[in-house]
Amino acid sequence: MSSQPRDVYDHVITIRGLKVGFGGPDIISGLDLDIRRGEVLGVVGGSGTGKSVLMGTILGLNHARAGSIKVFGQEVCGESAAQKRDIEKRWGVLFQDGALFSGLTVAQNVQVPLREQMTGVPKALMDEIAAMKLCMVGLPADAGPKYPSEISGGMRKRAGIARALALDPEILFLDEPTAGLDPISAAAFDELILELQRVLGLTVIMVTHDLDSLNAICHRIAVLADKRVSLIGTMDEMLASDHPWIRNYFHGPRARAANLGRH
Repeated sequence: MSSQPRDVYDHVITIRGLKVGFGGPDIISGLDLDIRRGEVLGVVGGSGTGKSVLMGTILGLNHARAGSIKVFGQEVCGESAAQKRDIEKRWGVLFQDGALFSGLTVAQNVQVPLREQMTGVPKALMDEIAAMKLCMVGLPADAGPKYPSEISGGMRKRAGIARALALDPEILFLDEPTAGLDPISAAAFDELILELQRVLGLTVIMVTHDLDSLNAICHRIAVLADKRVSLIGTMDEMLASDHPWIRNYFHGPRARAANLGRH
């Protein structure tokens, strides 16, 4: 049995009293959140409630005004550059539309984290790793030599996942992963994420507005409202909530189209 405190052992990310703002009022204030090892957590909220701000702050892209963020039990706010690099090797990130470098081939994009975080890796091995990761996300072998402009939006997202998995991370962050996809492609992408989570034992944090994704693959959902996490729980708990925004979101017209308004 590990000698780590139970909250560190059970949770890969622990946030307490987080406060974030950019010159004006706080966007997030007094936010607490525990993310469990091996879960798929959906993060939802209205426009401007701080979903992307929260993810960016965990990743170290935003500066917190106050509070604590622990990843794998290690405080990330105020850490040295070397310590941050050690933690960054243990997560992967998919930004919207894949955020691939247009001047690099798909395979070269997958290799970017390897070049940044590892030295002395032979080119042949990098090519093998890139090919393996692209196969893992369901892309054909001939996708590797192509440029992002030469493949579809859905393929770019899959390539972005392949790049996020390049260093075999334990945590995967997804920012609106199904945005812009048609319903069939979005459903296939959901299946891919769930299969990768099961096979690789990933913890997945997904910012999304997609009710179908929330229902299909998320173990829990965290709702950002009133500058903090107003509710976290299962889909059934979302549907049972009396909070005005939560009720409107999970029982509105789009929710009924997704067959959620069944309770």
